[in-house]
Amino acid sequence: MKIKTAALLALCWSFLLTACNTATPENYFDRAVLNTNLFNDFASDHFTNMLVAYTVKHEGVQQQNITATKVVENDVLSIEKALKDVKALPETDETKEMLQTSIALHEYVLPVYKNEYMALAKLCDNGASKEDIAAKGQEINSKYAQRFDELSAKLMNLGKVYAKAHNINVNWGN
Repeated sequence: MKIKTAALLALCWSFLLTACNTATPENYFDRAVLNTNLFNDFASDHFTNMLVAYTVKHEGVQQQNITATKVVENDVLSIEKALKDVKALPETDETKEMLQTSIALHEYVLPVYKNEYMALAKLCDNGASKEDIAAKGQEINSKYAQRFDELSAKLMNLGKVYAKAHNINVNWGN
């Protein structure tokens, strides 16, 4: 009797784990497409300006303990987690290209955040000249924007098709 009960509990537990790990179309879309909003300002003047803004001292205002370096470190952690979440999704014939494109996009931006954007953040935090900061930002933009835009556009197109096929209501901002 104990063996039957234990077997039944093990079977129920495996069904529960399987149910919890089943990826819904919304999970696929959220992780593979929507989470790329984490870095939608990649290779743009907007991101450079945001990093500079963290280093501006405002008279009479208590300075927060946030630095440009800390912002980039947090972005790296967020992108690494998002990439791990995308990689954890099982590929299907329908999701394969979308997942592979999302992974490629994450893997494209991640080393840039770890290296070039970290160097830019350190320039900002160390009080480098506006010209040096702008030049580093432009270097990043020039080097990485085109491929980023290509991968992003491909992923958005795949995401639109996938969302439409699964009746996922998305505001694309167009």
